[in-house]
Amino acid sequence: MKFLVIQTAFIGDVVLATGIVEKLHRFFPEAQIDFLVRKGNEGLLQNHPYLHEVLIWDKKSGKLKNLWKLLQLIRKRRYDKVINVQRFAATGILTAFSGAKEKIGFDKNPLSWLFDKKIKHVISDVNHPIHEVDRNNELIREFTNGEVVNPHLYPSSQDTAKVQPYIKRPYITISPASVWFTKQFPKDKWIGFAKEVPANYTIYLLGAPGDTALGEEIRTAAGIAANVVNLCGQLSFLQSAALMKEADMNYVNDSAPMHFASSVNAPVTAVYCSTLPSFGFGPLSDKRFIVEVQEPLSCRPCGLHGRPTCPLGHFKCAYGITNEQLLNSL
Repeated sequence: MKFLVIQTAFIGDVVLATGIVEKLHRFFPEAQIDFLVRKGNEGLLQNHPYLHEVLIWDKKSGKLKNLWKLLQLIRKRRYDKVINVQRFAATGILTAFSGAKEKIGFDKNPLSWLFDKKIKHVISDVNHPIHEVDRNNELIREFTNGEVVNPHLYPSSQDTAKVQPYIKRPYITISPASVWFTKQFPKDKWIGFAKEVPANYTIYLLGAPGDTALGEEIRTAAGIAANVVNLCGQLSFLQSAALMKEADMNYVNDSAPMHFASSVNAPVTAVYCSTLPSFGFGPLSDKRFIVEVQEPLSCRPCGLHGRPTCPLGHFKCAYGITNEQLLNSL
C-alpha cells in the first residue's frame, strides 16, 4: 500500500496533518507513506520514523513549472491513495491527475469533482466546534476508524543534544511572534509578563531568524535581561520542539509554536487575542491552558484569521489580558 498526504500550507497546518500519518501507520504498518510540503517546511519531518519520503514543492521560484514536475513524479509513483488536506486549486490538480487508485479530499477544493471521495469540510465555530485534527481524520475515517490521533513530531538525538545545555531547571519558553499582528501578544505585554516571572526561572525566547530583533527587544528590557536568553533563529523546528518538551511551561500565541508543543505533548499556555480556540486550532497537550480577555468584546473575533492591524485601533483583545492570567498556569 502506498499513500501520499498533501499539505503545502503553513507550518502549523503541516504539524496538525501529521496526525494522519500516525494513524495510517497504525492501521497499515507496512505501508509506504509519503508527505508533500512546501519548500521550507520539510525540516518538520526530518527523521520521521513512519515516512518513506518527503516531497517538496518550491512555490517561490518557478511555481507552476515545479508543480508540473511534481505532478509527473507523483504519477510515476502510482499511489494507492492520495489524501489532500488542502482546499486550494494547485493541490487539487496534483490530486485529481495523480493517477492514484483513490483520490480523497475536501469538497471545497475547486477540483473536488474529480476526486473519488469528497469529504464535507465543516468550518468550526463557537456553536459547533471541531478541531482541525478531527476534520482531517474524516479524510481517512472510512478505511480506518473514528478515533482521532494527535499530531507528532520526532526530534532526533542530535536535536536533543543541541538543546541539552539549555535544559536547566526550572525554565519556561516564550514564542513571542506571529505572522499576523492581531494574533501576536504585544511586545510590551510580553515584557511586562517576563518581569513578573519568578527570578528562579530562565526564560528562553523561541522563534524564526526574522524574530531575532523582537527577541532582543524583549531580552534587553530593563531589569530582566539576566534571566532571558534569546534563541530566536538559533534552533530548528525540531530543536525548538525538543526544548519545549522539557520546559515547565511554554507560552505561545495562536500560531505554529503552539502546535510544536502539542506534537511533543509539552505543557502549553496559548494566548488568544483576536481569534478564538473554537476555530479549531487550539492546543492538544495533556497540560494546556487558554488565556484570553475576560471582558466580552463585540468586535472579537474580527475574523477567522489574524489581521495586519486591529480594525478599531484599540487592540483590547490583547491589552485586556493580565499578567496574572499568564502566571496562573505557571
